[in-house]
Amino acid sequence: MTPTLLALTTFIAWALLLLLLMEVLRVRLVAKRAIAPNAFVPDNANLSRFMQRLARAHANCVESLPLFGGLMLVAVIAGRSAVTDPLAWALLAARIVQSTVHCASLSVAAVNLRFAAFMAQLGIALYWAWRLLFTA
Repeated sequence: MTPTLLALTTFIAWALLLLLLMEVLRVRLVAKRAIAPNAFVPDNANLSRFMQRLARAHANCVESLPLFGGLMLVAVIAGRSAVTDPLAWALLAARIVQSTVHCASLSVAAVNLRFAAFMAQLGIALYWAWRLLFTA
């Protein structure tokens, strides 16, 4: 498996891990009778700030997967994973940093770090798109 496909698979596994964590915590809340099973809202607005940040971190992964993952798949399908392989793990690391910081804090420093991690992903994706579109 190419570095691109391994990083993409790990990206998907990361999104699944965030979802699993959220659902385990929700089940725990239901089991403790802290909330009714039908009282959850998609953004966890009626739960703790951590649960709200976790829901948003997961949503960020799902929202960005078609863009970043799409470019990775295009590169592999086109036989051009040499474009994405060198930075595939960097993109994944930036995604994990973004999600982790998102869950940890909403301080100004954390928000700035999270934004920097997102900008790294965006920069990598734009570079990949350019290379896939305009180079041989």
